[in-house]
Amino acid sequence: MTWMSTPYMRSGVELDRLTVEGIRVMGHHGVMARERQTGQLFKADVVAHVSTRAAAMHDDLSRTVNYSMIADRAADVLAGDPARLIETVAEGVALAVLEMDGVFCVDVRIHKPQAPLHVEFEDVSVTIRRDVRSGGLWADRRIGSSAGMPDDPLAFDAQPPVWDLFDQRPVRTVPVLLALGGNIGDVEQTLRETVAELNRIPGNEVRATSVLVKSAPAGGPPQPDYLNAVVRIETAMSARELLGACHGLEIVHDRERTEPNGPRTLDIDIVDYDGVVGHTDDLTLPHPRAKDRAFVLVPWAHLEPQAQLPGVGPIAPLAREMAQSVTLVADPWPGHGATHAE
Repeated sequence: MTWMSTPYMRSGVELDRLTVEGIRVMGHHGVMARERQTGQLFKADVVAHVSTRAAAMHDDLSRTVNYSMIADRAADVLAGDPARLIETVAEGVALAVLEMDGVFCVDVRIHKPQAPLHVEFEDVSVTIRRDVRSGGLWADRRIGSSAGMPDDPLAFDAQPPVWDLFDQRPVRTVPVLLALGGNIGDVEQTLRETVAELNRIPGNEVRATSVLVKSAPAGGPPQPDYLNAVVRIETAMSARELLGACHGLEIVHDRERTEPNGPRTLDIDIVDYDGVVGHTDDLTLPHPRAKDRAFVLVPWAHLEPQAQLPGVGPIAPLAREMAQSVTLVADPWPGHGATHAE
């Protein structure tokens, strides 16, 4: 059987794979006392699921995951505190690699070629997959919440676990309003690509896009004006899955979070998810600042004049009051009030 994982989809965004195979270290793992005393050879194969786009486009080592560090972390676990089971060793390697910035999923295979068996054999191995959710790091990556997370990773199955309201997938597709913006690079092209990419994510369908507006930055360091639009989609994803997909698209388009309210290539916010109202550490719905943002309400009112924001009511009166705060750039953009598909 060839050692190859299937592509890991980070909430709908396909990631790349960085593979380090054949990491060889002497370790003292095993059930038998003599294994723990004398030691034996262990090997590890590690596949880290990452986004390489930013590193490739800029030829910049600082924008990628260092494969030498992957090897070092795996080796430290192999040579570290003795464990009875190679399953425990695999879990340790997976968690060590998942702690690296930019790694969202990892496949680990641990080999024990000198295992004390009574027949001739070539290898003994165990293979596991862990992501930032099943590895217990989901909340730290600002993609989801750890609230109510079970202690036993084996409790997870193929279906997403439900920890709170935002993890519940709808029975049928539901309407969602997303706000897009950016002020670095060819922003309009980035926003156009983002609309197309949203439409390609399984479970999503872009139904309409608003006018394109320009707005001054709200706080933060001196920076260029923003281009903004809102997008109406239908989704079969849970709110948290959609949040993860949006963050994934931001990564694909080189979004960096180096300073609060700083400039950005792309920003995607969930404004309203089918009228759901709720709050967790990682997500608040509807968006708590949408009612104060002209660059959200004005294009939204152009797109859907009768729209209402949960907890606020009709948005049209607020949009009229804020209309002077933004400048119309394009109407239609890319297809005002019409279904968008590319």
